[in-house]
Amino acid sequence: MGKRGFDAFWAELAPSSHAVEIYEDDTEFLEHLSEFVAGGILTGEAAIVIATPAHREGLMRRLRLKGFDIDAALASEQLLLLDADEMLSRFVVNDWPQDLLFHRAIGEVLARAASDGRKVRAFGEMVALMWAQGLCGATIKLEHLWTDLCRKLEFSLFCAYPKAGFTADATEDMARVRRVHSATFKAA
Repeated sequence: MGKRGFDAFWAELAPSSHAVEIYEDDTEFLEHLSEFVAGGILTGEAAIVIATPAHREGLMRRLRLKGFDIDAALASEQLLLLDADEMLSRFVVNDWPQDLLFHRAIGEVLARAASDGRKVRAFGEMVALMWAQGLCGATIKLEHLWTDLCRKLEFSLFCAYPKAGFTADATEDMARVRRVHSATFKAA
């Protein structure tokens, strides 16, 4: 599914949607992430990206190729790029997300992004990192925390997991992850 398919997918979702993509290929995933972020910036929304260094770098490279002034977006906080491991360290204690710490850490980021009354869209890769560590129950808990916050603050959230991270009972585990989201993006 190309750019138009991904844009149409997001256009059909409610402002408080919590969508997931389970991807096989980093290149295709990064293209979808760049379209998600670019779509927000073009409509005046703020975009929060909580990702690994490699995915943040890949995103910035794609946005620059699309003609975006990344420095201006970062300076105005219309684009916030955050490290997934660092954010996890702010609210995960003994391998379990703590509600109050999560709301404090993510709430601060959302408040920065929503300054000047901007709508917000966010991408989070923290769940994929936790899942890869075998913290499946904690990952589902974090997904529920995100869903509750999406509904309360009405922002769109995009999560992504590499398909390779599902090994033991891949079909059931992928179904489990999909069930905690309001929508699943499926590339053709």
